[in-house]
Parts: sequence; C-alpha cells; structure tokens
Amino acid sequence: EEYLKQRANEGNTAATAPTAPPAPIAEGDFDATAAIAQNKQLASSSGPAAATPSVGYGSASSYLDTLSRTDAIAADMLDSSRKASTAASAPAKTDNFKSSPRWRKKTKQLATLGPASSDFEMIEKLFLAGADVFRLNFSHGELAQKKELLDIIRAVEAKYDHPIAILGDLQGPKIRTGTFVNPAGELLQAGQIFRFDSDETPGNAQRVFLPHPEILEASEVGHVLLIDDGKVKVVVSGKGPGYLDCEVVVGGMIKDRKGVNTPDSILEISCLTPKDREDLDYMLGIGVDWVALSFVQRPEDIVEIKRLIMSYNPNNANPPHIMAKIEKPSCFWGDNLERIVELCDGIMVARGDLGVECQPEDVPILQKTIIDECRAQGKPSVVATQMMESMIDSPTPTRAEASDAATAIYDGADAIMLSAESAAGMYPEESVLMQQRIINRVEGDSHYSKYLQATRPKITDGSTASAIILAARSVARNVNAKCIATFTSGGETARKASMKRPEQPICAISPLKETCRHLAMSWGVYPEYCPTENLDTDNFRDMLRTCCEITLRKGLVSDDKDLIVVTAGFPFGTPGAANIIRVIPAAGPSYWDETL
Repeated sequence: EEYLKQRANEGNTAATAPTAPPAPIAEGDFDATAAIAQNKQLASSSGPAAATPSVGYGSASSYLDTLSRTDAIAADMLDSSRKASTAASAPAKTDNFKSSPRWRKKTKQLATLGPASSDFEMIEKLFLAGADVFRLNFSHGELAQKKELLDIIRAVEAKYDHPIAILGDLQGPKIRTGTFVNPAGELLQAGQIFRFDSDETPGNAQRVFLPHPEILEASEVGHVLLIDDGKVKVVVSGKGPGYLDCEVVVGGMIKDRKGVNTPDSILEISCLTPKDREDLDYMLGIGVDWVALSFVQRPEDIVEIKRLIMSYNPNNANPPHIMAKIEKPSCFWGDNLERIVELCDGIMVARGDLGVECQPEDVPILQKTIIDECRAQGKPSVVATQMMESMIDSPTPTRAEASDAATAIYDGADAIMLSAESAAGMYPEESVLMQQRIINRVEGDSHYSKYLQATRPKITDGSTASAIILAARSVARNVNAKCIATFTSGGETARKASMKRPEQPICAISPLKETCRHLAMSWGVYPEYCPTENLDTDNFRDMLRTCCEITLRKGLVSDDKDLIVVTAGFPFGTPGAANIIRVIPAAGPSYWDETL
C-alpha cells in the first residue's frame, strides 16, 4: 500500500513537472525505464533472431563457427543496446519479441527430429514455432547423427539465450516372430489353432518360431497375444515345454518378423537391450538432458536404469532425468503406477503401444489417470503419439486431432509431443505452430483455469519450502503480480510451484545449465541460466536486482509498476530450502524500500 501511494504521488507530480532526460546508465547498473525503452526499440527494428544476443551457453563451437550471421546480429544488437541505454527519455510500456504467443504459453512442446528436421534452419524454425524440448529417437539413424543434432540444438540455444532440453529416447525390446517359408506370409483364419514355439525352422500356416522363451514361459491359458499391432489376435489355449497353442480370435495375414504384444503378462526380461545399453552410454557421453525408457513394466525397471547411469559416472551431480514411457497394462496393476511415478522424473503417455495392448475406450481414461498421478507427485507428464498424424502430409490437422491435443491440455498435461509429424512429415514447422496455437487458445479459455483449479493437488509434505510456494501463489494472486520468480539450484522449488498451476508464469533462475534444461519440460516454468559469477548469493538485494533484469529481458514484466513475487532459500544451493518470500516492483532498486 505504501508503495502504491508513493507511485500515485509520483504520477501526480510528474503530470505537472517537465520531463528531464535520464542520466546515462553506468556500467553494471540496472534501470528499468531505459531497459523497457531499449526493448521497444529492439523489438521494432529487429526480427526474432536479432532480439536476443548470442551468448556462450552450451557447447556447439563447431556449428557456431559457421554461423557468422548470428555473430553479426549479436554485434549489431549489442551496439543498439548501448545506444538505447543512454537515449531513452521516458518510461514506456512495451513488449520485446519474447512477449509473442510462442513465449506466453505454459504447456510445453516436444518435437521429434528426423530427416525432415535435421539442419540448423529447420530446427531454429521449430524452436521459434514453439518447441521447448527436442526428442532424439534412438530407434532410427546412426549415433553420429544424434551428436550432430545435439550440437545444432545447442547452437540454437546459444543464439537465443534460452534453455532447450534434449530427450534421448531408447528403443527398448522389440518382440517379433520368426520367418515363414512363404515370403508373403500366411493367412490365419478365425477359430484355427496356431502354434508359437522354440523351433527355429521357418514357419507355415500352422506354426512359427517365437525367439522369446520368456513369452513361452510367462503366458498362461487365456492370455492374449497381439500380432502386428493388434491386426491379428490370438488367445492361448494350451502350452507345453517350448510352445504355446493359440486359438485365432481375429484372423489376418502374419508375415516375417512382425511385432508381438503381451498385454496379460509381465515378461522376465530387462527393458534395456544390449543396443539400449550402448545407446545409453552414448547419450551420457554427449550430454542429453532427459532419457526416455521404453517397455517399462514395473518400478524395478526405473531402478535398473538409474543404477546404470550412476555406474557410468558416480560423481556426476547432475545426471539426466529419467522419463518412463507408460505403454504396458502392467504399469496399472496394484500400486505400480504410483511407484513408477515416484521413482522417475517424468512420465510419457505412449499411446501407440498402450493403445494396442489396452482397449481403445480405456486409453483416454488411462491418460487422465497418469496425468493426475503426475500432478499429485509434482512430476511432468507428456502426452504423445498421433497428436497431429494427418499433418505428416497435410498442412492442417483434422478437427479430431485438434480436439485430442486440446483434451491433453485441459487434462493438465505438462507437455504434448510430435513424432513423425516433425521428424519425417512434409509440414514440420506448421505442425509445431499448430500445437502452439491450440495451446494458446486453450490456455486463454476460462474453462481451462477452472479445470486446473478444481483438480489442483494438495502439497502435504509439511516442509518449509512447500509452505513458501503455497504462500507465493496466494500472494501473487492477491496483489495481481505479473510473475513468480524463484531462485533454485536443483529445480525442486520451481517444480513445486508448477505443481500448483499458478495463474502467473514461473521464472526459475538457476546457476546450473542442467537444471534449466530439465525445467524446460515443466508446465509454466521459464528457466533462466544465471552463472554463479553473476549471482551474489551473499547479497539478497543484489539477487533481487538480478531477478528484475531477467524477468524484464524475458518479457515477463513490461512496466516499472509490475509486481514480482520472489522466493529463495538460504543458504543458497541447499535442495528444498526455500524460506524467503518478497514482493518487489519491477522498477529496480531505485524504487525499492531500503529494507528489501
């Protein structure tokens, strides 16, 4: 109240007093008025590529050397910035390019890279269209190609000074039949008995080799086997040493090396094949931020991959986060889902295989169940598969696909993903942009906020950090703050803030690049890397000044009267130690109370 009265008096005085130009800004000082005017000039004179300087963020020197135009833009902008800092003459409300719809959304976007999106130009377009995370699918392509893509992503990250997460997706076990004598395969008739066995002889219309003894062992009479993504369905009618006799329920063609799904069985196999282990070693070597684990059947699978990651580099304080792909019905048996979510760092609703092994009418309900569990535990959830499938060869989605994407957002998912649409389709940029448009449209709907508030999970751990986050959200709403800013080392405070789905964006400021990239997956979080040398953690007032600089640069505030709710923990760097909350105006130190 004192601050608002002061600002009102200043406004009345300014209305009658002549306006003097501001003094030049000394190096190292922060002045919101000049910075706002500077942003306005840059936004009106430069395109998106020029609005933010390229800084040394990430490791992509081999690509940055070839991007001379980026360096030229950065140099021009730095020169413009210096001129603007001394030429600004009055406060002005403005938006920099980061106030565009691409930067205002809270639901995150994942885009898979592939042949249609493998060069700098296209990856940059996908980023500007809305992609927050890029997925590298290790089921296809050579390992060297993945490193090239990672370097390009880091170059885009450096150019726009914005953290981008990279998700490495492991292939997982591929359970397939053997071969047939007839190269065209065999037509199975409904009602016939067909045998799967351990005989390596090529198959015929009565039998075929199944090179997976664990299936022969785990399957029981009455269990269902699905062949070729469910095109052929059989039920086990009898079993013996090394074979399964099955009755064909849904007939069709069965050909060489077609996939086999076992919805009723937990197979005694690792979800990590020898290829996956090699790929995981490579991922850890090049520095991906997230690892997606396929074929998760039970919580023990998460324990296994975490053990492997720790054995690779036991002293690594910032290992990649683990994302479990839920695609097996066994994930929903007993308390498996709750325990899987607890053990991993995020969940992907992999609706492809999940839709094969479960009834189609069950998939939407399972999707909501997974998202609710993730929200309850504060873990990011990603809805994937066939989001914009028709946009592989069409510039617009079907209305059903648009509704499907919107439903995932209404459900409260942290992110939605594109697969072949951005990796191999004819319209990768348009696919990402369409998702961004749907996100912004849904998030602007009054129903969306109501749904999120009605399903907001409770934080019941009783910690000081949780109490601070709850208070920050309440204060931000009551004072109509423009954003919530949190200083975080490992990202836990920011994830708890995201868990409560506040109306304001969350600016997460961290001295660790890895934390910023991890947080690129979380709903509503705008991560910002701030090196330790730029953050005086012994001077809280200086940290608040840095917060104002960052939120203004990111376009989260645009007026010197905008309020920011700031949380931090002291001693800084202690996980989950948030114990301070402040409400500050964006104007900077010259307008603050001395007690701040």
